Amino acid sequence: MSKANGDFLFTSESVTEGHPDKIADQISDAVLDAIIAQDPVARVACETLVTTGLAIVAGEITTTCYVHVPDIVRETIKEIGYTRAKYGFDYETCAVITSIDKQSPDIAMGVDTGGAGDQGLMFGYAANETPELMPMPIMLAHKLTRRLSEVRKKDILGYLRPDGKSQVTIEYKNGKPFKVTTVIISSQHSPDVTLKEMREDIIEKVVKPVIPKDLLDEESIVYHINPTGRFVVGGPQGDTGLTGRKIIVDTYGGVGSHGGGCFSGKDPSKVDRSASYMARYVAKNIVAAGIADKCEVQFAYAIGVADPVSIFVDTFGTGKIPMDKIVKLIRENFKLTPKGMIESLDLRKPIYKQTAAYGHFGRTEPGFTWEKTDKVAAL
Repeated sequence: MSKANGDFLFTSESVTEGHPDKIADQISDAVLDAIIAQDPVARVACETLVTTGLAIVAGEITTTCYVHVPDIVRETIKEIGYTRAKYGFDYETCAVITSIDKQSPDIAMGVDTGGAGDQGLMFGYAANETPELMPMPIMLAHKLTRRLSEVRKKDILGYLRPDGKSQVTIEYKNGKPFKVTTVIISSQHSPDVTLKEMREDIIEKVVKPVIPKDLLDEESIVYHINPTGRFVVGGPQGDTGLTGRKIIVDTYGGVGSHGGGCFSGKDPSKVDRSASYMARYVAKNIVAAGIADKCEVQFAYAIGVADPVSIFVDTFGTGKIPMDKIVKLIRENFKLTPKGMIESLDLRKPIYKQTAAYGHFGRTEPGFTWEKTDKVAAL
């Protein structure tokens, strides 16, 4: 199959909130939220490592408030579902080590005057193939992992444990989603459940409630449910988790480009986060306005400099107006300095922990201000 003629297969993956890397992301963002709730202009760069029986939190934080990091770590681990010592990692018995320093005064000097907190390039993407204006594969992958956690927490499938992953392959025809060809689900589980029972339960109670019926061909779809046959050891006992290791899960599932910087644990003066959110906001409004069916936006920044050094737009041949006009519309209708982005998207609020699992984009909950389409009329 060739992408050139619009007929191709595309695959994206997601992970549950109990995946080790996502535990780390959620802890980093929980620390950020606790600080920003008291000190909205705090500078936070918070990194987390989780492994068997241990969580380490380190970073550079400049703030006027005090938060008790070990309590935040334990509460986050508890909410995710690591509540029993036999999981090899639990909120009561895990050790918590912290190493926090202040932000470098050399960096602070440039940020204090309204400049970007670092150099870098950030991308935003939107496409009209789902109601959320997101790529279909990543949206379905997220819905599967969210459902996996839901059936665990509601005790619908009480033998499931917090760690898990999903992967969805979609066949496109003429550039549009045609059907789901493959679904992979790997979920941590108790040792006493059989693979046969688990396969049947996950297909019926996780996959089928999520995959739209018009995309589900029972005759041809391939299911891989725990394809190794066993997934008892998981979470931080099975793999060490680190903040910022699921940046494609966090964004568009491999569609479009990524500048390489993660989001979690970073306050909005870091353009890795704020400019990526703004780029999504811009791309989504362009697609919602009917200017293009697909749109990718790139912003690039220099440390200590407020305005972007470049703006790039790609509509993949679907644009209804010339590219230079789209760039002009972006410059006229969106504030692209760090201060402007923070104000436009109201980013100095404790909204970040909720972003740290199941994707930062395509979300409808309160606080995801970059998902608004309030610029459509202006465009």
